[in-house]
Amino acid sequence: MQCGLEFEHLWFETAEVRLHAVAAGPRNGPLLILLHGFPEFWYSWHKQIRPLAQAGFRVAVPDQRGYNLSSKPVLLSAYAMPHLVADIIAIADRLEADRFFLAGHDWGAAVAWMTALEFPQRLHKLTIINVPHPKVMLHNVLTNPRQLLRSWYILFFQFPWIPEAIFAARNFSYGVTALVKSSAPGTFTSEDLSRYREAWAYPGALTAMVNWYRAFVWHRPGIGDPQVHVPTRILWGKLDKFLLPEMAQQSVAYCDSAELTYFPENTHWLHHEQPETVNEMLIDFFR
Repeated sequence: MQCGLEFEHLWFETAEVRLHAVAAGPRNGPLLILLHGFPEFWYSWHKQIRPLAQAGFRVAVPDQRGYNLSSKPVLLSAYAMPHLVADIIAIADRLEADRFFLAGHDWGAAVAWMTALEFPQRLHKLTIINVPHPKVMLHNVLTNPRQLLRSWYILFFQFPWIPEAIFAARNFSYGVTALVKSSAPGTFTSEDLSRYREAWAYPGALTAMVNWYRAFVWHRPGIGDPQVHVPTRILWGKLDKFLLPEMAQQSVAYCDSAELTYFPENTHWLHHEQPETVNEMLIDFFR
């Protein structure tokens, strides 16, 4: 029993990792995979799972590798983007879905973008929340001083062990503060923060989580055709403290078919702050 809801707990074995996921909805419904980002886990989507399942989707929400109950590989290269994308395809394969719907937030959105680029034939549609197309992200980090300033933590995370030590100090106060200070007041409840502390406390979790950022620098993914051929909906909270809002519009140019909706009063944590609206927009787009 989680969050007052009954969810199924699934496990997916690959050659590299064992992935945990929460699932709900009819088993014969169209598969919808939801991908969380840093520093969350499947619980990131707890306000979406029941409404989407009630709408008829078979909803699967994994702990991505390195997070919560899923495996935490030691090698940095294990967090390179091809492995992250392969995990999602493996889940769809295990659930016998030739094609599926995909939505992602933060790092989950980065994985979702790359899944659409590498495996467009596997996706019906794609929804992205507050992360730009990978070409747009890389261009802005390298050439836009305003985005470089907002991305300072990526450079900080390159140091060995220091980020983990700071993050864990005083009962994970850094992680809690990062969530609370970058979101609208009251977005994360005390129960939410307790669940995140529990997930962060698993042995090896913090290093695994930070290794996503280290792998981004040291194992940068190659991008062939940058054009997204999957119908895409981009949702973007304009008060995002980490990512410039104009990158959302720049991302549209890389999509054959894209819809962009800005939320002027919301932050990076849009699906937490506006769950009902996000749920309605997901259901409307994916039907």
